[in-house]
Amino acid sequence: MEACAFTGYRPEKLPWRYDERDERCVALKRRISDAVEAVYNAGARHFICGMAKGCDTYFAEAVLALRDEYPDITLEAAIPCETQSGSWSREDRERYYYILHQCDRQTVISRDYTPECMLRRNRYMVDAAQLLIAVFDGKPGGTMQTVHYAKSMGKEVVEIPVEETGEE
Repeated sequence: MEACAFTGYRPEKLPWRYDERDERCVALKRRISDAVEAVYNAGARHFICGMAKGCDTYFAEAVLALRDEYPDITLEAAIPCETQSGSWSREDRERYYYILHQCDRQTVISRDYTPECMLRRNRYMVDAAQLLIAVFDGKPGGTMQTVHYAKSMGKEVVEIPVEETGEE
């Protein structure tokens, strides 16, 4: 295995929404970090992130933190369209650009937003990776579509459920 992609929920689908201090969010970030380290130990060196708010951000930050320890890690931003963060809050845009500037590679799927650009971004990530890490517990939407696509392509999928409590 060389490359690992990621999919997961945006804050609106998480029980704590934007409160990253919530114990459940802290626990989820820990599970994401553990999964990233496990796939690194299994041979992944290239990580691909869709750069959305929420779980994508947690994933990218986990990869960057692990890269401090293992400099052979690379992070790719798979950007659905150039205006992805255009309507976000100033704080969210600053976080996005901070991560983006630390990426080793940026792949822009579409110059402008189109109804298909998110789907095309998700498929690009799955096609480019051998493994998909997914924060997923069955909710319909883009994450579910990406998980189903990865499985249909014979890719290994590591699912991390969203738990209602921070207890392990």
